[in-house]
Amino acid sequence: MWRAVAARALRGAGAGAPRAASGAAAAQLRRRLESELEEIRGAGTWKSERVIASRQGPHLRLAGGGAGIINFCANNYLGLSSHPEVIRAAVEALEKFGAGLSSVRFICGTQSIHKDLEEKIARFHQREDAILYASCFDANAGIFEALLTPEDAVLSDELNHASIIDGIRLCKANKYRYKHMDMQDLEAKLKEAQKHRLRLVATDGAFSMDGDIAPLREICQLAHKYDALVFIDECHATGFLGPNGRGTDELLGVMDKVTIINSTLGKALGGAAGGYTTGPKPLIDLLRQRSRPYLFSNSLPPAVVGCASKALDLLMESNAIAQSMAAKTQRFRSKMTAAGFTILGKDHPICPVMLGDARLASVMAEDMLNRGIYVIGFSYPVVPKGKARIRVQISAVHSDEDIDRCVEAFTQVGRKHGALP
Repeated sequence: MWRAVAARALRGAGAGAPRAASGAAAAQLRRRLESELEEIRGAGTWKSERVIASRQGPHLRLAGGGAGIINFCANNYLGLSSHPEVIRAAVEALEKFGAGLSSVRFICGTQSIHKDLEEKIARFHQREDAILYASCFDANAGIFEALLTPEDAVLSDELNHASIIDGIRLCKANKYRYKHMDMQDLEAKLKEAQKHRLRLVATDGAFSMDGDIAPLREICQLAHKYDALVFIDECHATGFLGPNGRGTDELLGVMDKVTIINSTLGKALGGAAGGYTTGPKPLIDLLRQRSRPYLFSNSLPPAVVGCASKALDLLMESNAIAQSMAAKTQRFRSKMTAAGFTILGKDHPICPVMLGDARLASVMAEDMLNRGIYVIGFSYPVVPKGKARIRVQISAVHSDEDIDRCVEAFTQVGRKHGALP
């Protein structure tokens, strides 16, 4: 019965021509938007979306016939996005628990698999509890406002991810910004913030544009000295940094000194969607009561929960996948440096190939695709003006041959466009 009703509704909806709003205000808006878009094109910072016609993986097929493309721009660090066991777990969860909940968590949107995944995340990070969000952007948007008051202070690295910046903007705490990974500046800001009730130092664990890793040992030492808490965003660390892939706090031996971790299920852990906060149970309980993105967003779909849960199972069963990243990363970085390129960061699979000029980054990325290598140029406003780059991301499922072919293509394209002598 319901299928027939749905079919009639879809037929009735029709597929007529798109309608544009009329009136002077709508016309004025259209002119302004078209002018802004033309400025973006003119600056060489226009971001096109290439359409993929295959699964995510080290090799792709693009819509329109582009086949055999080697993908070096995904956050699929462990190659789990298309892992057969991860896919199977998603299908099983879909069949058992349905397509979605049509509800927020506290009304009728919490299933046993949501609680199981939250418990698994907390166990993986060796924390007391965890809470799921639709994305880590939502997790970052939801924590600072719920935790901090006008009596408190938050101290943020100047190159933190946009979601941390936006989350901090939403809260009423006193805001301090310290120079990127500059411990002298952080200490000066901590001294200044002593007048506030609570101090929270917020930093990315690994910075997504530069591929550098926060000096967590020094940050935690300063936090202890000045009675502050430490928050880290681990989106580009969870699953592959540290002996067991737990992230930068494990890598640098400060797991017992970091109070709050936000991270994602949408990168190394299956790549589908979702984010989370993990930390002290009273904090997680408070977020369930006051965090607006949690309270007013639908629950994660069962298929997403299923694949993330299986990805964590695979990671906790063996650290072999996580450990395979180091050699592949070193291979790419050393060969590119020998070829004459400047690569930012150190020992991280995010490998920014610095070019400076936005147009050069865009043109070189396009030429790389013509040679079968899928990479993306980044420029302002994603990165500061004058610091355009092509960001290469190494995955555990890249072969040595894939990496060598990428380096060869970079060398050819770099010489063609004057980036190399």
